[in-house]
Amino acid sequence: MTALMEQGEICRPIGFVPTMGYLHQGHLSLVHRARQECRTVVVSIFVNPTQFGVNEDFDSYPRDLSRDLEMLEPMGVDIVFCPPVREMYPDGYQTFVDVEQLAQILCGARRPGHFRGVTTVVLKLVNIVKADLMYMGEKDFQQCVVLETMLRELNQACRIIRCPIVREADGLAMSSRNVYLSPEDRQKASCLHQAIQLAQRLCRDGKDKADEVIPVLTELILSRGGQIDYIAIVDHVSLQPVDVVDTRSRLLLAVRFGKTRLIDNGAIA
Repeated sequence: MTALMEQGEICRPIGFVPTMGYLHQGHLSLVHRARQECRTVVVSIFVNPTQFGVNEDFDSYPRDLSRDLEMLEPMGVDIVFCPPVREMYPDGYQTFVDVEQLAQILCGARRPGHFRGVTTVVLKLVNIVKADLMYMGEKDFQQCVVLETMLRELNQACRIIRCPIVREADGLAMSSRNVYLSPEDRQKASCLHQAIQLAQRLCRDGKDKADEVIPVLTELILSRGGQIDYIAIVDHVSLQPVDVVDTRSRLLLAVRFGKTRLIDNGAIA
C-alpha cells in the first residue's frame, strides 16, 4: 500500500471492489462508482476456493486475468490485487468467520459452507486493503446482508455501498456464470427477470400474499424449462419469509438452466 501514501498519509477514502474476475459491465459499474466517490480505488481478483462446495465449479470457473486487466486499465483503478491461493490460505490455515443464522438459509441451505468462505475471504481482503467503502452489486442480495452483518458485528469500520443490478438487454442479470449457458438456456434464463416483473404486476393488482404470488412465478419458470432451487419472498433485513408483501419485502430466486445455477432478486412492492 506504500504507493498510496504521500509523506505518510494514506489517500482516503479507499474504495474497494472485490471480484472473482472474468469481469463484466456489472463489475465495471461498481468500479466506476468507487472512482467517483473515493480518492483511492482497489479491485481484487481472487477466485476463492473456500466458498465452493464439493462438485461445484471452482476448477472450471471462468478466468482470464489479461482480459480483466485490460478492462480495468481505462477505469482509473489505483491497485489491482490478485493474490495466489497460498497467500490467502497458507498451509495449515484454520481460521474462518461464520454468520450463523443468515448464512444457513436460502443459498446457504443449498450450498453448505459457501457463506463461511465468503465472509472469511472478504474480512481478510478488507483488512489487507484497509478499505473504507466496499462496493457490491445487489444481485447477490443475501451476500450483501450477510456481509453487512459480519462487518457490523465484528466492529469493522468498512461500510458496504450497495449498487443496482446491471442487466442485459432482455433483463438477465449480468453474471460471470452466464458464459456457461448454452444459447437455448441463455434464452430461457430471461424468465427470471420476467418473473420479477410479473410479481410486481401481481402486487400492483392487489395480489400481495406470498402464497398467491409464488405459485404463479413457479408456473412461469417451469414453463420456460427452469429447475427451481427456491423462490422466496422475504423481509429485506432478516431474510425470513413473509406472508404479505410490503415495501420491506424482497423476491429472491435461484434457478438452474441446464447445469448453470443463476440467482436474481427484486423489490416487488
